[in-house]
Amino acid sequence: MLIREFVDRDWSQMWPIIEEVIRAQETFPYDPAMTAEQSYDMWVEAAPGRTVVAVDGERVLGTAKMGTNRPGPGAHVSTASFMVAADARGRGVGTALCRDALTWARRQGYAGMQFNAVAESNSSAVRLYRREGFEVVGTVPGAFRHPTVGRVGLHVMYQEFDRGELLTVVVGASQPTVPPAGAGRSPGCPAAVSAPARRIGVKRAPTATSRHPAPAARVTAGAP
Repeated sequence: MLIREFVDRDWSQMWPIIEEVIRAQETFPYDPAMTAEQSYDMWVEAAPGRTVVAVDGERVLGTAKMGTNRPGPGAHVSTASFMVAADARGRGVGTALCRDALTWARRQGYAGMQFNAVAESNSSAVRLYRREGFEVVGTVPGAFRHPTVGRVGLHVMYQEFDRGELLTVVVGASQPTVPPAGAGRSPGCPAAVSAPARRIGVKRAPTATSRHPAPAARVTAGAP
């Protein structure tokens, strides 16, 4: 499996993954009526943010977006979101995407990473994030209306980067950058801040007869 920067030709495989997630209304607080064009503008990050795909050959297994959590006084904290195709569940794709985002954020000089809206009913995501070093720092009771469970809490999850570790990573980066205070996003612009593509071992599922992604997995982060 390779994690690399998003390019426009990936969108035809990414959109079915994103569409299923937002239509299901089980994990992300996104408008379920969002169109492909609106979703593109929402998911594809402009610099200093980044959008990536996890691929196996030509097949997109999952995707992540990452960037500055808030502008101005909040610009030192990063955020990220993840979506994984249903038939790629349990193969380490979500974990690999999360680790890639954390590595990127450290290299950019962020002080930590925050997830703003993780549905407490999304237990697989909560377990993944805890395993990767995040903690629930607060929960808004009943803030997410799950279609079958009903109203559940939305977790705010955070991971502070160790200062010594952060300095080591940034010093070792080829072109370390600190996100500008006014960092923002412009619709539809591919990310310009890049990190090297990385190959990661992943369990292989039986070969599918189609390259089109199945409905998205529930291993997803809260929307920034």
